[in-house]
Amino acid sequence: MQSSGLRLAAPDAAGLSRRGGAGPSDHKAVVIDGVTLMVPVHTHGAHQSAFVAEAPDANGVSVLARGTIPVAQIAFAKTPRFYKLQTLDGVPYSHIATLHGTDVLATTVLQTCIRYESRKKACKFCAIGQSLAAGRTVAHKTPEQLAEVARAAVLLDKVKHMVLTTGTPPTPDRGAAVLCDSARAIRRAVDLPIQAQCEPPDDDAWFARMREAGIDTLGMHLEVLGDALRERIMPGKATVPVSRYMTAFEAAVKVFGRGQVSTYILAGLGDSPERILDTAQRLVALGVYPFVVPFVPISGTPLEDHAPPTPDFMRAILAPLGAMVREAGLRADEIKAGCGKCGACSSLSSFEKVAA
Repeated sequence: MQSSGLRLAAPDAAGLSRRGGAGPSDHKAVVIDGVTLMVPVHTHGAHQSAFVAEAPDANGVSVLARGTIPVAQIAFAKTPRFYKLQTLDGVPYSHIATLHGTDVLATTVLQTCIRYESRKKACKFCAIGQSLAAGRTVAHKTPEQLAEVARAAVLLDKVKHMVLTTGTPPTPDRGAAVLCDSARAIRRAVDLPIQAQCEPPDDDAWFARMREAGIDTLGMHLEVLGDALRERIMPGKATVPVSRYMTAFEAAVKVFGRGQVSTYILAGLGDSPERILDTAQRLVALGVYPFVVPFVPISGTPLEDHAPPTPDFMRAILAPLGAMVREAGLRADEIKAGCGKCGACSSLSSFEKVAA
């Protein structure tokens, strides 16, 4: 389903989903046998998918069919209670942070990015500006707003951890400073494990500052691996070479610990399984969790018509990768906070549990 997407027989009856913006966009959280997956529902491919979910019943349970054949019972993430609230100055809480999966609070602290401002520099898969343009978020979430919403999400919806990501500002720290300010305020308000995500800052000293601010885990996302491919798909971000990511990973692991630093790798954009697995081996040796996810073509981006990877392509990566991280002791369930811990955007954690 993560490759093919999911058609909703009754879209309006199936509750929470996301269109555009940063992170898992055009997706919906689907729970199958207790496992939560983020599944594309608003993409072009999803509208032609063989997988169909019928309207949920009074208990929120839906029948999943492949074609006309029922294959499972599924449930959808419910709209959280904190979405009904707003700040004192009238900003809806859902414009400050959103529910990812079923128990993760996520926000893009800066909804602007120096890469996105120019289409010559922008990552061709990125939709960070869409939710801002649509009026569904605000450009800069203040530390006070984030702390207020985080506390409410924990109290009302039992959120278990939080992701702070950011567009890249025109500063050498590449967003680390604003993430520190945000994390300090949140941790003063509520005891909530936090993952921060940004490009590698110019100075490795930021890693200790982030840890001291209350950030538990760090994500620095490679996304695409081959140099020529990086320059074509994300020309602005490619100015920070893979070699810098590797030195930053090594420095960050010394601060946060093995398995508490991770990176997103988008499978299906042109990197071969061999290249992804070779890079993953280097990352694992450094103590970095390589979170490989299937590329999802988001509507309104230059890559909206790019085909997602096939299930066979993903299996060729995730089966050996699951064994690799398991043998290295870098299990998803031991990550303190963030995307790797949630695991909903990939089935990697399921492959970790399969005996070699």
